Amino acid sequence: MSQDERAFTESGTARKATKSDLPSLGSCLARAFEDDPVSAFFFPDPRSRPRRLDPFYRFAIESMAGHGVVYTDRNLRGAAVWQAPLPPAPVGMQKLFRATALLAIARTAFLRVLRIGAAVQRAHILEPHWYLAVLGTEPVHQGKGVGSSLMHPVLRHCDAEGLPAYLESSKRSNILFYERHGFRVTGEIRVAQGPTLWPMLRAPRGR
Repeated sequence: MSQDERAFTESGTARKATKSDLPSLGSCLARAFEDDPVSAFFFPDPRSRPRRLDPFYRFAIESMAGHGVVYTDRNLRGAAVWQAPLPPAPVGMQKLFRATALLAIARTAFLRVLRIGAAVQRAHILEPHWYLAVLGTEPVHQGKGVGSSLMHPVLRHCDAEGLPAYLESSKRSNILFYERHGFRVTGEIRVAQGPTLWPMLRAPRGR
């Protein structure tokens, strides 16, 4: 862990996001993932991508926050979106509402979003775990330990409860960052005519 990362982690800057924080954090994630391979697959035109990512990530963070926790800091410099073990599958009108809302937001990218979602779901582990669905930091604050700080509370909880943590890295260059926090690559998720993702699993420490 770098000196910057240790300073952020030990200072306890991470806090649980409130409902009123979520729209701003959605916009933060849109900026964080503007150059991400999955974002480029969804929205290939770099000119319109920022405008299209903003409502997409606002929808994503608000949808995923229901069964889990979102961590940010007092300046909303980033977000860690975690889903708790065994989230209930959406059913009935809830499932229809989500699909309709996603279609309205993704529009021409809808089928590409579904293709990534299906590939990720097939590879997802079955044992109870905490799932780091999204971790992003404002571009000007990347590399300063913010992401480490935002992950730390749930990783500490995983260690205390003896639960694994799981994520998919959409950039090969981010693998080393996650490995420093105990995650290990378990394979590859390849999407036809699309990006490769790397599923990563972290065993609880101290057990």
